[in-house]
Amino acid sequence: MSKITEVKSALLGDKYYRIDHNSGLTIYLYPKPDYNSKYAIFGTRYGSVNNAFSLDGGEVKKVPDGIAHYLEHKMFECEDGDAFLKYAKTGANANAYTSFDKTCYLFSCADNFDESLNILLDFVQRPYFTEETVAKEQGIIGQEIRMYDDSAEWRVMFNMLENMYHTHPVQLDIAGTVESIAQITPGLLYDCYYTFYNLNNMALCVAGDLTPEDILKTADKLLKPCEKHTIESFFEDEPYEIVKDYVEQAFPVSVPLFNLGFKDKAHKVSQKEMAEIEILIEVLTSPSSELYKILDDKKLINQSFDSEYFNGQGYNAVFFSGESRNPQEAAKVIRNYISEIKRKGISAEAFEIARREVYGDAVSALNSVDNIANTMMEFHFNNIDIFGIIDDISGCTLDDVNKRLLSMLDVNNSTLSVVKPQ
Repeated sequence: MSKITEVKSALLGDKYYRIDHNSGLTIYLYPKPDYNSKYAIFGTRYGSVNNAFSLDGGEVKKVPDGIAHYLEHKMFECEDGDAFLKYAKTGANANAYTSFDKTCYLFSCADNFDESLNILLDFVQRPYFTEETVAKEQGIIGQEIRMYDDSAEWRVMFNMLENMYHTHPVQLDIAGTVESIAQITPGLLYDCYYTFYNLNNMALCVAGDLTPEDILKTADKLLKPCEKHTIESFFEDEPYEIVKDYVEQAFPVSVPLFNLGFKDKAHKVSQKEMAEIEILIEVLTSPSSELYKILDDKKLINQSFDSEYFNGQGYNAVFFSGESRNPQEAAKVIRNYISEIKRKGISAEAFEIARREVYGDAVSALNSVDNIANTMMEFHFNNIDIFGIIDDISGCTLDDVNKRLLSMLDVNNSTLSVVKPQ
């Protein structure tokens, strides 16, 4: 029998339900009474980096780059018709994506939620691959690969990752290459599907004006118990050091783009650590930060300036990105500032402004059903609780964040990627 657990936030007064379904699937429901929109996302812990794996301690299988993304495309083509056409009849807006570490299928709707959830749970559990349909998809995905190769934002990021990682597949394009996808067969797709699309390796996250019973009437009908397996992914040893510290590429852009990446030691990030990192990045790069003002005063950045903490299975890094007339000078200022702030420490005022900003953003995100469900999916695969991290942000101290600063952002282990005008 499925187990339903109600989780409440003492700080916010909100609640969500965790349902440990008897099929093995973990389901989260975040009720939003009186909201018209409903959102559901069904995901598996399987992304582009999982190219070498074993099941239950068996032989290690190595599959072509891009196969997770290829599988995502093929899942919509069912034996009884295209899943997108089925969604069109319910009025739902459906989509899917593959990232470095997960694949997710989702929809949003105002009406006909039960019918749309039925479609989602049905087609993701019914793979259908033939030699003909798999071959046909190679041309479609080949075009997508070439489209991303023509994207300056895509190239500046992957050039940085190639400069940062020696062996880890996070440096490889999520969609693979035209050559690698040509090796994909129906048999390989079925192997990957039955390894990673086990309900024990997946989660369903839903937000909207719904009850657990609303979800269970469809889940109980469509989800059959799955035997739990041990899945292990394998990666070659990755050095701490970057490959090289600079790369540039000429591109048809009017203003140069840059990504400045700080490689960190690969490790699993705890909930408390994630809260500290979010505040630290806000301290460094929010529009009210000292660094932002320095860069802006020197006319080295514009409003595109951004930052991101990037972590997953075997990789951890911090990126700074944006447009700049002088990317090398912008990178120099960022590196020098980080060295200086490590020496003198973050001020109490800067910390408190950042902590309140991060806390406010986390709370306000709970007003959006898609933000809620997407965040719960991300957090599920990282063992983070959506209320717990808000509590950790609230309770974070200046000392916590200064210690976190000293443990990361090694300026001697950073690399700059630039896309410059042709």
